[in-house]
Amino acid sequence: MSLPKEVGKTIEGLGKTLAIAESITGGLASSMITDVPGSSRYFLLGVVAYSNESKVKLLGVKESTLAEHGAVSHQVALQMAQGVRGIAKSSIGASCTGIAGPSGGTATKPVGLVHFAVVDEGRAASHHEVFPGDRWEIKRQAAERLLELILRSQSHRAGHPPGT
Repeated sequence: MSLPKEVGKTIEGLGKTLAIAESITGGLASSMITDVPGSSRYFLLGVVAYSNESKVKLLGVKESTLAEHGAVSHQVALQMAQGVRGIAKSSIGASCTGIAGPSGGTATKPVGLVHFAVVDEGRAASHHEVFPGDRWEIKRQAAERLLELILRSQSHRAGHPPGT
C-alpha cells in the first residue's frame, strides 16, 4: 500500500481528520494526500505558507518566534501545525519548514534541513532532519517524511506499527 493511502486508511479508521501547513514542500505533501480517491473524507485543508508574513497572518506564527529562532526551527514548525489545526478544526495538524537550496544554508542551518511537527489532541511532536540532494529531491524527501511522521503519530493509536 502506498504511503498516502496508508496515512488515509489510518486517519479515517480512527475517525480523525488532517490539516497540513507546508512551507519548503510547496504543497507536495497535500498533493500526495489528495491523489488518493476519497481523501476528502479525512483531509480538510492544505496551506502553503511560504513567506514569513503568511506564516504570521494565516497560521498565527508569532513574529517574536520568527525573530528569535528563524523560520526554519522546531518552534515555528509547531506553531504552524497548531495554527493549521485550529483553522481547519481538524484532529491532526502537521507542518514542515526548511531550506531546499541550492542557496540559503548556513553552518547551523544547512541546505536540506527540515523541521516537522505533528499536533494531535494535546500532544505535539517535532522532528528535524537534513536531506541530501538537489532542490526537488529535498522537497520530495521532506513531503514523504512528513507523511511518515503523521502515520507514525497515529499508528500506535490504531494498534499496529506503520507498514502493517
